[in-house]
Amino acid sequence: MKQQQFEQRYSADWQAFQQLLEALEQPATPLQGRDYEQFGRLYRRICHFQSLARERRYSSHLVDRLEQLVLRGHRQLYQHRRGMRFGMLRFLLIEFPRLVREQQRYFWLSSLLLYGPALLFFAAVIWQPDLLYSLLPPAQVDRFERMYNPDNAVFGAAREAATNLYMFGYYIENNISVAFRTFGFGLLLGVGSMVILLFNGLLLGGVAGHLSNVGYYHTFFPFVIGHGSFELTAIVIAGAAGLKLGYSLLAPGNLSRIESLKRAGQVAVRLIYGVVFMLVIAAFIEAFWSADASLPVWIKYTIGTGLWLLVILWLTRSGRPRRGGGYGN
Repeated sequence: MKQQQFEQRYSADWQAFQQLLEALEQPATPLQGRDYEQFGRLYRRICHFQSLARERRYSSHLVDRLEQLVLRGHRQLYQHRRGMRFGMLRFLLIEFPRLVREQQRYFWLSSLLLYGPALLFFAAVIWQPDLLYSLLPPAQVDRFERMYNPDNAVFGAAREAATNLYMFGYYIENNISVAFRTFGFGLLLGVGSMVILLFNGLLLGGVAGHLSNVGYYHTFFPFVIGHGSFELTAIVIAGAAGLKLGYSLLAPGNLSRIESLKRAGQVAVRLIYGVVFMLVIAAFIEAFWSADASLPVWIKYTIGTGLWLLVILWLTRSGRPRRGGGYGN
């Protein structure tokens, strides 16, 4: 194809792409979602045109023009991706902890529903060991004993043929499913979230009490302290999000229940974004750190305590405005 025919056939695409570039290079100009889709499609075509022009030895003027469009497009594409990364970082360091504090009444109620039964049932099982069997069948109790037997090379799961990477994926799937159930069942007027929090609290306290009774406390507590800071706090936040959904249906105020639920859902879903991040971190720690029996117990307690302090500081201090402007992180 001759250069003149090439330009006549495809110059409309070049002009459309240049107009999009000029709009993107002026941040004050609002673009719609379809504009960004068109940008990606045209950018791929411009790259192809530039390659063809160079391969066919068209004039340097045309090749340079297309090359400039490619370079400008690459710059905008890079800035867009960098902006997305910065937006995620801003959400995690500023917006998410601030959102948790704004919803603190649901957070503290969720904490009470999880940790209250855990502490009470822990004490009850220490005092009366057979109480655990009112919650769990004997086979499941035996399974927990095998999992935390000090003779195991790793704790927390039976891993005869599994790798840490496999367990990492398993923990992500398991923990996120628990969090989503805790959140989603809030639609049952909040009762569903309450039941799941209560059950998990009883399970945590009962297992901890039983393993303490049989002398496995020196394997169980060092195992859970590392990832527990992220995992348990994430479950509490998921419960808080579910309770918010339930309350929006019970007390919609001047809004219709649909509108009340819609507004509550916008907040709750953002909380769940942070929950997923926390559970991925928890799964990583659980798979690659918590289960390692070769580490001294004092190191596990020290690191685990540090992780709890990190989570507390993150959720209580991060995102607060500084006196001189900006935000703490």
